[in-house]
Amino acid sequence: MRAWITALALTIALLPSAYAQSTEDLFNKIQFDLDQLDEFGLYLSETGKKSLSYAFCVPHNRSMIRTIQAIDPTVIFYLQSSGQAGCNRGEMLAIGHTRQPNYREVLTNLTQLDDVERIEQAWSE
Repeated sequence: MRAWITALALTIALLPSAYAQSTEDLFNKIQFDLDQLDEFGLYLSETGKKSLSYAFCVPHNRSMIRTIQAIDPTVIFYLQSSGQAGCNRGEMLAIGHTRQPNYREVLTNLTQLDDVERIEQAWSE
C-alpha cells in the first residue's frame, strides 16, 4: 500500500513537467492556430463549420506508419508527394484532420514523435 501511495505521489508530481513539455511542443511544432477550433475540431467559416486538415512529413517505414495510425486514424500517407509540407526524399507526406474526437490530444501525441518536426495546416474541409 505504501509503495502504491509513493508511486501515485511521484506521478502527480511529474504531471506539470509533462504538461509543460506538451505545451512547448505544440507551440513549436504546430504551425496553425488551435484557438480557432471548437471542442469538436471545427471552425466557423462563411459556409458553416469546417475541420482543418494538417500535413507533416515522416520517414518512410512500416513502423512509423503503424505508430502514426495508432495515434491518428485519420492520417493518409502519400509516398511520392512532398506537398505543402516539403517532405524530403525517403519521407512520406502524412495528412490528417481535426474532425475527430480528442483532436487536441491527437495533435499533442503527434508532436511527441521525434520524427515529426512540424505540423502545418493543409486546407479546410
